Amino acid sequence: MSSIIEQIEKEIQNLETGSQQSNVGKIVAIADGVARIEGLSDVMFNEMIEFPGGLIGQALNLEENEVGCVIFGDISKLKEGDEVKSTGKLFSVPAGMELLGRVVDALGNPVDGKGPIEAKEFYPVEKIAPGIIPRKSVDQPVQTGILPIDSMIPIGRGQRELIIGDRATGKTTIAIDTMINQARMNEKGLASGDENFRPLYSIYVAVGQKNANVARLIRTLEDADALKYTIIITAPAADNPANQYIAPFAGAAMGEWFMSNGKDALIVYDDLSKQAVAYRQMSLILKRPSGREAYPGDVFYLHSRLLERSARLNEDNGGGSLTALPIIETQAGDISAYIPTNVISITDGQIFLETDLFNQGIRPAISVGLSVSRVGSSAQTKALKKATGKLKLELAQFRELAAFAQFGSDLDAKTKAQLDRGSRIVELFKQPALDPISMEVQTGILWAVQNDYFDDVNVDRMLEAKTSLQEHFAGSGSAVMEKIASVKELTDEIVGDLKTTVETWKKTWVN
Repeated sequence: MSSIIEQIEKEIQNLETGSQQSNVGKIVAIADGVARIEGLSDVMFNEMIEFPGGLIGQALNLEENEVGCVIFGDISKLKEGDEVKSTGKLFSVPAGMELLGRVVDALGNPVDGKGPIEAKEFYPVEKIAPGIIPRKSVDQPVQTGILPIDSMIPIGRGQRELIIGDRATGKTTIAIDTMINQARMNEKGLASGDENFRPLYSIYVAVGQKNANVARLIRTLEDADALKYTIIITAPAADNPANQYIAPFAGAAMGEWFMSNGKDALIVYDDLSKQAVAYRQMSLILKRPSGREAYPGDVFYLHSRLLERSARLNEDNGGGSLTALPIIETQAGDISAYIPTNVISITDGQIFLETDLFNQGIRPAISVGLSVSRVGSSAQTKALKKATGKLKLELAQFRELAAFAQFGSDLDAKTKAQLDRGSRIVELFKQPALDPISMEVQTGILWAVQNDYFDDVNVDRMLEAKTSLQEHFAGSGSAVMEKIASVKELTDEIVGDLKTTVETWKKTWVN
């Protein structure tokens, strides 16, 4: 028994180091990015296969007489009878700081016209996720800069928070806002000279997107000066299914490099619905049996082994983290469909965007009832946690009351007051795209709401009042904002200063 275990361990070691002898086979059939190969007797699952013309493939089906292999890249020049070689290596992509500010394809090759990437390290795309012992509980915030998320559905470093909703409800916008906000915080933190500051680097994986959308995203990040902290991996709609399947794993490998080197990274998978479809295509061509809704039986394992790689490691393992924001597109708001339920069960909470709210002009269109963060307030700064109070409960009660109140006109004073307060909170939480708000300003706004400074503001002027208060915090209230940013708590002294600042603003604000 021990000799079998030793042999398996030796084979795994050979795969990781690439010391195994290669063997040669030939293509017997090729179609739709999938090749059937004869002769690769010693090939192993997920091993990298070399094809003519520098193309790379991955062995996925190990059958008695044939190997089913998916090919990454343009397969138009390959034909039956071509010789292929196994490499004895796991499929790897370049990783490291050299990739920041670059746009690469699913294999890590640059596609931005800025020349080659001199990466010093390569990282395997398939790797077992960290176990329980190396992990640490999530307690450091990822500031999205989006008021309703940071206050009610906080995200922590090392968490996996799903962004889910129908098409064109603002899912990608939330991810972009988060990346821009983190870039601003990186600039501020690195400029401060604080030795304890840990920048958060971003990785954006575009799966099945139009090239025009990816180009727009790149321009947006460049305009916000956020691209230098970001790696963009693109497997556009025109790419073959193999590239769309492997791109999220390539992104996870690049993100895991940051985590294993004691740094913090954020990865956005946009979106995993398209990866599941690409995997289904590949699996059906490989003649794997389809299961529920024609997806292969292991599609849950596809997403779970990808998302489990996000973690926060303890100090003994470098203290790095990888935070995941997977995106899933629903059809007609159906979160009980197959792929959405799979990913909901894997992640640590979800931000659900409702089409109805979006169409009403409530943006971001977050459904408070269906959105949750299973990490919760442990991923908030103490200042923001104290300022938030019972906002989520009040907003959820307002949504219920509003639905009930539309059937009757006679409302008692208490119900009317709750509806009025809820309407003001809804207006307060409206936020334009690409305009993230810093933690200290969020704290000041929420403290003002909790202490009834907005109660006499007309509902239709709430946004105007919020903007005015933000400007006041940026001007004469900057001293108290700096205190909140550095202390990250609402001490008695800071509350006193905050009260003075908000009351000064209130005297100048004309409703």
